[in-house]
Amino acid sequence: MAQLILILGDQLSAGLSSLADADPAEDVVLMAEVAEEAGYVPHHKKKLAFVFAAMRHFAEELRAEGWQVRYTRLDDPENRGNLVGEIARALEELDVEEILCTEPGEWRLRQALSGVPGLTLRPDTRFLIDPAGFRAWAQGRRQLRMEYFYRDMRRRTRLLMDGDRPAGGEWNYDHDNRGTPPPGTTPPPLPAFEPDAVTLEVLELVERRFADNFGDLQPFALAVTRADAEKARDHFLQHALPRFGDYQDAMRRGEPVLFHAHLALYMNIGLLDPLDLCRRAEAEWRAGRVPINSAEGFIRQILGWREYVRGIYWLHMPRYADANALEAHRPLPEFYWTAETDMACMRDAVEQTRAHAYAHHIQRLMVTGNFALLAGIDPYLVHIWYMAVYADAYEWVEMPNTIGMALFADGGIMGSKPYAASGAYIDRMSDYCAGCRYKVKLKAGPDACPFNYLYWDFVARHRDRFARNQRMGPIVRNLDRMTDARKAEIRSDSGRFLDALVPAGNRWNG
Repeated sequence: MAQLILILGDQLSAGLSSLADADPAEDVVLMAEVAEEAGYVPHHKKKLAFVFAAMRHFAEELRAEGWQVRYTRLDDPENRGNLVGEIARALEELDVEEILCTEPGEWRLRQALSGVPGLTLRPDTRFLIDPAGFRAWAQGRRQLRMEYFYRDMRRRTRLLMDGDRPAGGEWNYDHDNRGTPPPGTTPPPLPAFEPDAVTLEVLELVERRFADNFGDLQPFALAVTRADAEKARDHFLQHALPRFGDYQDAMRRGEPVLFHAHLALYMNIGLLDPLDLCRRAEAEWRAGRVPINSAEGFIRQILGWREYVRGIYWLHMPRYADANALEAHRPLPEFYWTAETDMACMRDAVEQTRAHAYAHHIQRLMVTGNFALLAGIDPYLVHIWYMAVYADAYEWVEMPNTIGMALFADGGIMGSKPYAASGAYIDRMSDYCAGCRYKVKLKAGPDACPFNYLYWDFVARHRDRFARNQRMGPIVRNLDRMTDARKAEIRSDSGRFLDALVPAGNRWNG
């Protein structure tokens, strides 16, 4: 009896576990574009186009390899609007006995599919540690710090290892990842991929069906096939990885990518294999073509953070979604959608997000995330925004990075202290401040950088909590040494600025 193999939109991998022992001549692959997945958050138009185009191309690849593929398009008049409905429709029309699916990456989907009779979930073997393995690693540990997990993953995979010791003598070269590009440094342009007929049809669909969604659809130059994603991979390894390590924490106006890989969207949808990427980066170092801080920094992002945040997600869901340890309840400001703010760093980060459905990790953490942390914005609203606007955002990777790392809403599960910073950090790591209406050197008054007084207002609001934190204690003591007049000035400046913010409310469009 034939099997029905459900492949989800972020499972575009030929080595998927659900396909491992299936029979292309007998079994049927089901793929579906459904309104529920397209609309559970107000996705960026470019993200929707990327996913739909990649799905359609992957379906064609499967057909070319001899698979029977049942593909439902979003505008199919018979489309039932959700995956469970499309499974039911397939069962009504096909003679199949069993339903297989590789485990969904998101809690809500796993819950939805758990109610489908006869459906068997198989482990997602594209990751390097499964949720049970992460749970075993976490068992009995007082603190779940990424650095120690990362070291264990290095030992497990033998990546960047010389025998029992880390290659180069150190586990982590983060101290060599904080440079800023000197004037005149020209980052390599991203490779651009011309939309073919399949992609052009998707672009027309998205423009018609999602015209009011946030973000620019055109120009569209993303890779939507495995072959093109591999070209993007090779371009990064040759042209950007050599200087990625030096400048991975840098930010520069008008340069949304700099020396970053821009490959997470291809990994997270299944077009690139994470272990293969890591091995290729290591090979570049061993061949002498890139410095070790570049290879190690890149591998740490994948082998460390990517695997770690997935483990945190499955360890703590579903309660993680509601985490709000700092009791932050301010509405999301409208400028997260419009970019209409005098803060140059925030404006640039949102404008490039609108244009590209992308911002690199320091912009997400230390600009948009840092502002949300200091301003006390509701972490769930920030989570929804990140899910909506970035093409690489899936809940398993985005939620811990936002709620845990950026907003400290999990109370310290992921980090020993909040990633809070004043304008001095942004000035040191970027050229934003030179062209900003606000003055980063001013600490008070209407012309001062808002990050400066919001930082101290944040520390003051949570003084008692942070006084007990070993790493925040010295900062609290600095606050305590301030005069009453200075503290009052901080409260006044912060109140004036925050009260003037226009909330987005239910407005999702840019």
